[in-house]
Formats: sequence, structure tokens, C-alpha cells
Amino acid sequence: MFNPYIDYFLLCLTTLFTLINPLGITPIFLVLTERFTRSERIRIARRGVTTAGVTLLVFALLGSLIFKVYGITVEAFQIMGGIIFFRSGLRMLEAKVGRTRTTPAEQEESLDQDDIAVSPIGIPIITGPGAITAAMLLSSKAQSPVHYGELVLAILVVLYAVYLIFRGSDQLSKRLGATGMRVFQRIMGLILMVIAVQFVIRGVETVLSRILHT
Repeated sequence: MFNPYIDYFLLCLTTLFTLINPLGITPIFLVLTERFTRSERIRIARRGVTTAGVTLLVFALLGSLIFKVYGITVEAFQIMGGIIFFRSGLRMLEAKVGRTRTTPAEQEESLDQDDIAVSPIGIPIITGPGAITAAMLLSSKAQSPVHYGELVLAILVVLYAVYLIFRGSDQLSKRLGATGMRVFQRIMGLILMVIAVQFVIRGVETVLSRILHT
């Protein structure tokens, strides 16, 4: 439909943005940083995004190597990844925060720490299992250095968007309100579920094609 490079970049961008769900996690960020000043909140957002970026880049660039070391097929990871994405999307659609993001105990502990940027904000609030799985899966679909560059660019663009949203979280929360945040989260969840189904379909089609041709 488009240029293959554009298709791949858009796939990376939409998948990562939907999985990280910046607006969906903004209320969590606001709760965890409510006792800090605006400048401190911005600094926490910056460090959290940096932590998430390093994590995603490591998995994105080493994704293919991990496949080879453990003998994992792309199709198996596509199907498994699709299931994980679907579950995450279902939680978003129901306006629920996944247990992999944070727990009440983690929230209480984080409020007693001076620096909560690395955990739980960087990991696992911004970069949860779903985003890590996506980075590895998208890495496996890269067919050239250009694709890897596009994946890295998509990660940077999405995380910069997360930083901007966190930076303006106070105004955003007031404008959207609780209802608006929930509506957006449900929309993102629906999109994620569609992407998940497509991943599973592609994985199953490839497996069936190989079986029929053997």
C-alpha cells in the first residue's frame, strides 16, 4: 500500500505508542508524583523516559540474537506476542491498569523514595512486558539496517511523546478529566486488540503455509 519502509515505521510507531499508552499511564504518573513540585516532576519524567528508552533499545537491538540463542521462531513469538497484546488491550478497554504496571505496595513504597524515576515509572509503568515484547517482535521483522534505524526512531518518537505528555500532565488532566482519560484509554485498547489479532493471524498463516508445503 505504501513504501515498505513507511509501512514498517508506521507499524513500529503505532504498536509502541498503543502499548505504552501515554495518556493511559498519565494518571498513574500524577499519583506517584503528586507530592513533588512541577520542576521535580519534570525531572522525574525525564529520567523515567530515559530508563524506559535504554530498556527498549536493548531489547530492540538484541531481539534477533535472543531468538537465535533460545531457538525461538518468529511465528511462535508473533502468536505469543499477539496474546499478550490482546490481554493488555482488553485491560485498557475495560479501563483497568494491568498488574504488571504497578501495585498498591509499589506505589506506597515509591512515595517514600527520593528517586522513583527508574522504578516504578521507567520500569514497568512506561516499559512493561508488552512494550518489551513488542520491541523484540518488531526487531525480528526488521530486514535491513534501515528497518533497525526506523525501529530506534519510532522508540525515540514515542518516548519523547511520553515525556511531553508527562511534562504537561497537570493541564492535560484538568482538560480531559477522568471521563476523557478513560475514553481515550478504551480507544487505545481497541486499537491494540486489533493489532494483536493481526499478529496472531500472520503467525498462524505462516505456520499453516509451511505445513501445507512440506
